[in-house]
Amino acid sequence: MARFVRWTALVVAAGLLTAGCTGDDSGDRGAQDGGDDGRGTSALDWGACKASGDEPAPGKGWQCATLKVPLDWSKPDGETIGLALIRARSTGDDRHGSLLFNFGGPGGSGVSMLPSYAGTAAKLRERYDLVSWDPRGVAASEGVRCRSDKDIEAAEAEVDTTPDTADEEKTFLTDAADFGQGCEKSAGKLLSHVSTTDTARDLDRIREALGDDRLNYLGISYGTQLGGVYAHLFPQKVGRLTLDAVVDPTADAVGHAKNQTLGFQRALNNYLKSTGKDPQQGSREIADLLERLDAEPLPTTSGDRKLTESLALTGIVLPLYTKEGWPALTLALESARKGDGSALLALADGYNERDPSGQYGTMTHSQRAIQCLDSEKRPSAAEVKALLPEFEEISPVFGPRLGWDVAGWCHDWPVPGQSDTPEVSAPGADPILVIGNTGDPATPYEGARRMADELGKDVGVLLTWKGEGHGAYGSGSACVDSTVDTFFLKGTPPKDGKVCS
Repeated sequence: MARFVRWTALVVAAGLLTAGCTGDDSGDRGAQDGGDDGRGTSALDWGACKASGDEPAPGKGWQCATLKVPLDWSKPDGETIGLALIRARSTGDDRHGSLLFNFGGPGGSGVSMLPSYAGTAAKLRERYDLVSWDPRGVAASEGVRCRSDKDIEAAEAEVDTTPDTADEEKTFLTDAADFGQGCEKSAGKLLSHVSTTDTARDLDRIREALGDDRLNYLGISYGTQLGGVYAHLFPQKVGRLTLDAVVDPTADAVGHAKNQTLGFQRALNNYLKSTGKDPQQGSREIADLLERLDAEPLPTTSGDRKLTESLALTGIVLPLYTKEGWPALTLALESARKGDGSALLALADGYNERDPSGQYGTMTHSQRAIQCLDSEKRPSAAEVKALLPEFEEISPVFGPRLGWDVAGWCHDWPVPGQSDTPEVSAPGADPILVIGNTGDPATPYEGARRMADELGKDVGVLLTWKGEGHGAYGSGSACVDSTVDTFFLKGTPPKDGKVCS
């Protein structure tokens, strides 16, 4: 359900991020035609960005390019695929190099996201070219699409993601296997080459093509896992790396699901306290609402579509990603209790990237393809059912769904997984800033300390923010923002263990 969904995607979906695609003339300096401009960018043919699907081209000041990389990194001279890149040139004269961004998912489009994020990173742009890309298997970089919009909508209506009967369980697992088959049909041999390790190697090739001796990088959510894997593979190429909203590198599939069950329940408790409700009582009321929806979905104003238990829980998850979303959750829950599921359905549609015309985004498709290739351990339905009491004890609201998600996510996946957990140890690397947010729902705070420890002594530097929401930088803490800016602009990390309140 949640996985490591990119930090700002949910804010965008809820209508809480209004920054447009803006730019200025500074992006037009230098080599538009791919010639060497003295900045080491001759490997990339930068030019005007084009519209993609229903998304308009970003404004003036943005440039796009395609970089060819090996499909299979074990055959570096073999078949290639193209990676879509986007950049905005630095606005100041004292340029330090390029700063790459991965906004998470996995499956989030950096090409689409970076223009909206540029306002947050405006101070960093004074010294860096801001650069992002669509990782392999994502959007414009050989993006994976596993089923049609019509079939997605049908599955939302027909598949119970917390099956209570043998028939519901069979439907749930059959649908999961069908999704994997659709991915295989769409992606072909690429499906075996979209792992985080593959993308980390792509990231180093991007660094090289940009002409940077070391990688300067801000990874958010899943982007922290990618950054950790990169540091392990290329410790001597680590420049100024920051990992925000950190994925626990020590957790396997079951561990991640338990972490997120804990994180979302913690966020829900904080939300309920803000409304004056006892968290235990409030959670029980929401769990009771979900049980009623399991038996009888609510009508909505969206034609024949109804609010099912599964869609309602998705709608509850969305506004927990940011404190600014809490009022929307209150209104949606009140409407549902009065018999109208429209508001929760709208929130679920935002999470699922469904537009009013019924078209869905493909982030979840790419996300599943990447994570299932990364994950060697794939618990069976029987194993998950034995674990459900543990999930339900952590959270009566989120536990059942996230427990079953472990069984269905990679069920009968057509390609084998690579490992149980990523290797992120990076001996000899320069200090890496690791930011943990105590109220983070999707990547709970505990993962940040574990990432800092796994990176190694004198490498992982932990910064704690006592705040709410998924991600810390740009989320309203002057302490966090100034610490991160100082690290990127001056190369000075904070003292390990610094706390921003």
